[in-house]
Formats: sequence, structure tokens, C-alpha cells
Amino acid sequence: MTARQYDPDTDLQQAARDHLWMHFTDMSAYADAEIPVITRGEGPYVYDTAGRRRLDGLAGLFVSQVGHGRAEIAEAIAEQARTLAYFPIWTYAHPAAVRLADRLAALAPGDLDRVFFTTGGSEAVETAWKLARQYFKAVGEPTRHKVISRAIAYHGTTMGALSITGVQALKSAFEPLVPSTIQVPNTNLYRAPVHRDDPEAFGAWAADQIEQAIVQNGPETVAAVYVEPVQNSGGCFPPPPGYLRRVREICDRHGVLMVSDEVICAFGRLGEYFGAERYDYLPDMITFAKGVTSGYVPMGGVIAREHLMAPFREPGSMFSHGITFGGHPVAAAAALANLDVIESEGLLENVRRNAPVFRATLEKLYDLPIVGDVRGDGYFYGIELVKDRDTRETFTDEEAARLLRGFVSPALYDAGLICRADDRGDPVVQLSPPLICGPEHFEEMEAILRTVLIEAARRV
Repeated sequence: MTARQYDPDTDLQQAARDHLWMHFTDMSAYADAEIPVITRGEGPYVYDTAGRRRLDGLAGLFVSQVGHGRAEIAEAIAEQARTLAYFPIWTYAHPAAVRLADRLAALAPGDLDRVFFTTGGSEAVETAWKLARQYFKAVGEPTRHKVISRAIAYHGTTMGALSITGVQALKSAFEPLVPSTIQVPNTNLYRAPVHRDDPEAFGAWAADQIEQAIVQNGPETVAAVYVEPVQNSGGCFPPPPGYLRRVREICDRHGVLMVSDEVICAFGRLGEYFGAERYDYLPDMITFAKGVTSGYVPMGGVIAREHLMAPFREPGSMFSHGITFGGHPVAAAAALANLDVIESEGLLENVRRNAPVFRATLEKLYDLPIVGDVRGDGYFYGIELVKDRDTRETFTDEEAARLLRGFVSPALYDAGLICRADDRGDPVVQLSPPLICGPEHFEEMEAILRTVLIEAARRV
């Protein structure tokens, strides 16, 4: 059968309705509505089938660090595909994976220098848990299998990663999940139950909840603590001062591994290659994905400290885990080219230089009564929407769904801005622009947000 030719205005829409099962999508929403179809991207903008331009204020899905349409990455992908399109790294190696592992080890902090490749973030999170479990068995602590993570934190969709995830609404349909996961409070200062006016004291309290969970569950049973440098789900919760270093100390005190889930926060999102550098702590493992290739080809992985590799160096031992497409040659070539762009164009410096401008531009929205909080770091921000700013009263689940999915999300898209309206915690709008963006793009975002949020407030 020859490939079908599609009319962009009619055939693509019908084919999408008939055959495409979109992820995390209420398919009924498109029963009588057009499915947005994005056909190309250029820099920080994407274009739909009608040629309408929209600012990609979410970098795809926290992915497109260097922007769309980078010819140098496409050329690196094509050259690698011509040379070696695929070969596994089960027993063998190939140059692209070797070079990328070497480069990531050099960029990672401390002795995080052993790289295990996956094809995405969920696999990376699950790999880190499997590594922790097998590591402790190998060193004679076989009862360590539990994981501690934070409330509302999202860590992925595979069964293990979903078990670690702290968003109950995403988990219920798939229960029973993998046992042995424990949730503790997150670092949402705006909704802090204690020390709301003292970030450092709140951070100490939140870290101590992790220690209490370790003690209550038995330190000899706890394998790992998962934290994101800036928590995504719930709306960009940055760590209070000293919080992550205190978590590191707690993990050391009880012999627990600290996993820094940087699927979103790595590769410049916070102005450094890794969030662990931004907040000055040394985890035992870093999980990564998304920005490592800027989405040009799927890739993820785990970077582990050398001591975790030690028991697997023994004769007859191996980490009993592998993924067919982990370390794919084309993905590795894309990652290397992507890192070249980040370095040659000074994109980390661009984020550090412009992050205060980004924050200040978004904070202009505080003059709208529906805006309760603006929070985040680097090029990663959330705007929490409230019914009453003085009391911080939030919306009911029904109100949030009607407000966000029923109005804010489609209105922002129609006005020319792609971002994320999320109600997994309290309702927020999230922004995560490509790292190539500057003040002119921030102003464009603010202007569109202002127009839509004024109307949203009117509808409350």
C-alpha cells in the first residue's frame, strides 16, 4: 500500500479522530472541536496546519532547550543514521554512546560518572529504583527496597515510576501498584502548613519529614529518596534554602540513596547543566531525559556515583536490566550535537542572565486578583490561580477543571501561547520556554497571559 497523501485541513483531522490515541487527553473534548495539529517549528515558535504561529512557552513538554528547527542537530542525526543507525549496548559499545557517556560524566557534579542510558524519563526513574534495590542486595542489605518521594510529585508512567509518583489521580486506575513507596510533604511554601513566613525554617521542617518517614518505616528497609530540584507537578516548587543539603545529610545518616530526578531540571533549565549544581548538593544518582537531546530524538538515563558501580565489577556480576533502544546511536548523536549548541551559544549563561527578567515580567501579573503566587527558578515557572488572593482560597476540583481545561488552556492556545494549565494540585499555569528565549519573548508571554487571565477572573 502506497503512503497516503493528506490534505492538512480535512484528511489529517479525520485520520487523527479515527486512529490517533493522544496521551493524557480527554478524547471526548475533540468530538466537535478541531484537534490542534502542529506541522513545523522554528526557534521558539511552532506553526499549525493553517500556518498560525504560536510561542512555545512550554518547550514542547519541558524539552526543547535549543528551540525548533536546528539544522546542525538534524545533520548530526542524518550522518549517524548513514553510518550506524542502530546497534545495542548489550555487551557491545558504539562510539556515539561512549562519547556521550564520557561527556555527561565530565559535566555531572562530583563522582557521578557512570551513565546508564534509557529512552525516556519514566524508564530512567524506574532504572534508578531497580539499581538501588539490586545494589543493596549486592552489598548485603537486602531488606532495603522502599522509596520515599514527595506529595503531588510526578515521576513517570511505567508501573514502578508511577508507584513513586505522588499524584493519586494518576494512580488509581492502575492499582495495585508496586508496593513500598511512601509520600512526604513537598516544598510548596505558598501552601505551607507551618513556617509560611520563614522559608528556611519551612525547609528544615520539610526535610525532617523525610527523616521521620525513614525512621518510622525502618532505615534498614529504605533504599532511596527521590527529589526534583524544582518540583514540577503542583506548579514549580523551588527548594527552600538549605533543604536539599539537609536531605543529603539525612540520607547519609541513615544509609539511604538520594536520587535527583532531573528529567525536567537538567541541561540548562535552571541555568546549570544539573539542578544539583544549582542548589549545591551531591546526589547518588541523577535521572535525566527531555533536554539532553532537546527532543530531536528520545533519550534518557541515569548518572550514578562510582560506588554504586563497585559491586557490579565483581566477576560474574551484572546489573540485571537493559533496554533495547537505550543509548541508541542516533539519539546519542543528537544529544552530542544538542550539547554543542548549548555550549557554543552560551545558553546556560543566557538563562542565568535573563532568569531575573523572566521572574520580574511574570510578577507583573500580581496586579490581577486571580494570580495568587508566581514561583519557580531559571526558565521554569508556575503561576497559581486563586479565587481569593487575601485568603488564598483555591478552586474546587470542578471549578478548576472548568476554568483551566474549559477556558484558560484553549484561550491561551488561541491567543498564540502554548503553556500548561495544570490542576494536579492547586490550579496553575506553567511556563518553561526554550533556553534561547529572551526579554522580548517574556513580554509576549505576559501580554497573552494578562489578556486571558483578565477574562478568566471575570468568569470566576
